[in-house]
Amino acid sequence: MFETVVDRLSERILRYLNRPTGRYAPFFAPDIEVVRQSLKPCDVLLVEGNTRISAVIKYLTQSTWSHTCLYIGDALGPDPSGGEARVLIEAEAGAGVIAVPLSKYAHFNKRICRPIGLSDDDRKKVIAYAVARIGTQYDSRRIVDLARYLFPYPPVPMWLRRRMLAIGAGDPTKAICSALIAEAFGSIHYPILPERVDVGGKSYGIAPYVQREIDHIRKHGLYTPRDFDISPYFAVIKPTIESGFDCHALKWEPDPADQVAGGSGQGFRSGSTAT
Repeated sequence: MFETVVDRLSERILRYLNRPTGRYAPFFAPDIEVVRQSLKPCDVLLVEGNTRISAVIKYLTQSTWSHTCLYIGDALGPDPSGGEARVLIEAEAGAGVIAVPLSKYAHFNKRICRPIGLSDDDRKKVIAYAVARIGTQYDSRRIVDLARYLFPYPPVPMWLRRRMLAIGAGDPTKAICSALIAEAFGSIHYPILPERVDVGGKSYGIAPYVQREIDHIRKHGLYTPRDFDISPYFAVIKPTIESGFDCHALKWEPDPADQVAGGSGQGFRSGSTAT
C-alpha cells in the first residue's frame, strides 16, 4: 500500500518537473540537416531544455545547458517502424536510458562538443557502452531525490549548488544525463574534467581546492552538461561554420522600420531585428 502511494506521488512529481515552462524560442537553431551533417560518432550534443527540471539544472550548474546526448551515428541501424533513425542516446528522469532521433531537438539551442584524438576502435567502445545501457530504468520512487528539484532557486552558496544534485537517498545520477555519457568515455579512460598530467615532460597541476572538487564529482558521478562545454579535451563545433559559412554570401533583408524612417534599410533579420 505504501509503495503504491509512493509510486503515484513520484509519477506526479515527474510529470510536473518534465512540463515545459512557458514560452520557449531558441536564440538561433540552425537547420537540423546542417547539424546532422556536422555530427560525428561520439560527439556530445548539449541541449538547452525548456522544462522545469531543466531550469533547476541550469541554475544549479550556472550554465545554458541542461541536457546531454551522445551521437551514435548508425549504430542502431534503420528504425524498425520505418521512422527516423535513432541516433542519440540520452538518460531521462522517468524514461531511463533511451535512443531518440535528432529531430527531437530541432527547435532547441544546441552545442556540439567533440572528443579529440579517438581512434575508430575507441569510438566503437564508447558507443557500445552507451548502447548496452538502453532500457535501463532509473528508480523514480525516491521522493526525496525528486522533491529537491521542486525548488528552482534554492538559496545556497555557489560552491554547494552542484552538490545539491546529490542530496537524497537515491541514485544522484538518475536525473542528470551527463553521468551516463561521462561513464561511457571513462570506459576508454578519456577525461572530461581537467587532470594532473605530464605533457612533453612538463607537469600541469591543478589548485588543491579544484582537485578536491573534481575528485568529488568523479566519485559521485556528478557530471553536468557544463563539464563538456568547458572541458579542455572537447572541441566546440559550430554547424553554421562547419557547413561553409561565408559572411559575403549573407542576404540582408530590409528592415521595414528603417525604410519608413528613411534609413539605410539594412538589417539582418531572423525573427527579430539584431542589434
